[in-house]
Amino acid sequence: MILLRHGQSEFNVHITATRLDPGIPDPCLTEYGHLQAESAARALAGQRIGRIVVSPYARALQTAEPVARALNVPVFVHPTVRERYGYACDIGTKRSVLRDRWPDHDFSGIEETWWPSDDEPADSVIARAAAFRTEMAARPDWSETLVVSHWGFILCMTGQNVANGEWLRCDPTAAPPAEIVWRS
Repeated sequence: MILLRHGQSEFNVHITATRLDPGIPDPCLTEYGHLQAESAARALAGQRIGRIVVSPYARALQTAEPVARALNVPVFVHPTVRERYGYACDIGTKRSVLRDRWPDHDFSGIEETWWPSDDEPADSVIARAAAFRTEMAARPDWSETLVVSHWGFILCMTGQNVANGEWLRCDPTAAPPAEIVWRS
């Protein structure tokens, strides 16, 4: 499968500049983030992708838009691939609001309030990644799946740091990373 980190968000800009949580719940992409999403859509156009699995956060949904449009494939919203909950940006948007904004996506797999209410420990994200790895390995179409996700989740899937708008391949049938190094 291919893992794509969402494009630059309003939160990314502020936290990079100040190292302080700017208090932006479920931030949207910046103009540059939209350009990164368009660039990813062009780069992924030559790949065999039959479906997109996306995190319910707005920044991931916005990143998936140009890819889904370019490839004309279905989009499934899956809360398991969300970011590690620890900042204001990890406060989500209700399913009903998201469904109104993206009516063509499949939101059947998420609750109305799908994000946790407390900081999420690292072992919880690692466990989510392991469960998703198992789920994907059991699917015959895993190699044709694009997952639009976040830094922490992709780190737990691959052990690698991925910048906004970057993508990499991940074989869910392979062993998980031996070590996860969370940056401080």
